[in-house]
Amino acid sequence: MPHPEALPGTAWRGTLLAGLGVLTFSMSFPATAFAMRGFDPYLVAVGRAAVAAAAALVFLLATRAPLLPPRRLLGSYLLIVAGVVIGFPLFSGLALDAGASASHAAVVIGLLPAATAACAAVRGGERPRPLFWATCALGAAAITAFTLSRGGGHVTGADLLLVGALVSAAVGYTEGGRLAREIPGSRVISHALVVAAPLTVPVTVALALATESRPDAVSVAGFAYVGLFSMFLGFIPWYAGLAAGGIARAGQTQLAQPLLTLVWAWLLMGERFGPVTVVAAVAVLACVAASQRARS
Repeated sequence: MPHPEALPGTAWRGTLLAGLGVLTFSMSFPATAFAMRGFDPYLVAVGRAAVAAAAALVFLLATRAPLLPPRRLLGSYLLIVAGVVIGFPLFSGLALDAGASASHAAVVIGLLPAATAACAAVRGGERPRPLFWATCALGAAAITAFTLSRGGGHVTGADLLLVGALVSAAVGYTEGGRLAREIPGSRVISHALVVAAPLTVPVTVALALATESRPDAVSVAGFAYVGLFSMFLGFIPWYAGLAAGGIARAGQTQLAQPLLTLVWAWLLMGERFGPVTVVAAVAVLACVAASQRARS
């Protein structure tokens, strides 16, 4: 029997839940940048998953849920681990460390809703209309033009890392959304974090001992945010929203994420971005919105 979140008539609730997840995720780039002021980039990338795993374990124990997922679903959970537990934090953190600003990263990652919808189409065996792929291509072209204009005519290493983050998140979002149709979203992300813990916890300890840390209030707060909110709490409404509203439809709420991140980068980090950044963000938003309509 499908999980209640997947029953008809809950699309509006799915959109609200997904929107709450997007609001949480929109702070991830600024929080990561803050965390890396006091901690090694690799420690931030892996350590956030270890922190989240501890929170997930407490949640599973408190709700008396199984600590491990069914063995038949292990392959799906490994995809989630590779995508959003390891891949996205690592690639995005290294991109910021390589010189990408939070606002620049937000624009490039703006293609995530389209990438997630494409993954959902491939994974679900759906056949989107040609217009869907055309609008995705336009969005990719807009991102390419933006990165070339900011990189002196060539794509930088930070941009390649952001593409890796984009693909990783799309895979993890799609697989998590699929599982959340039959399993509560809170349990999906909790089990993914617990499955990854045998890797993330010892690596975190090793990195903490091997790297130099200069923690202060800002870096600790940033680390705490990406560990508790970006890596755990934000996924609870996000996966529930994807299951209730549909991966492609509820995923449209992520259209707001790049613009929200630009606002946070301006308010919290004092980042200044010119009209090119704003135009690129709006162009990507328009392309992704068109791709979602073309798919439906």
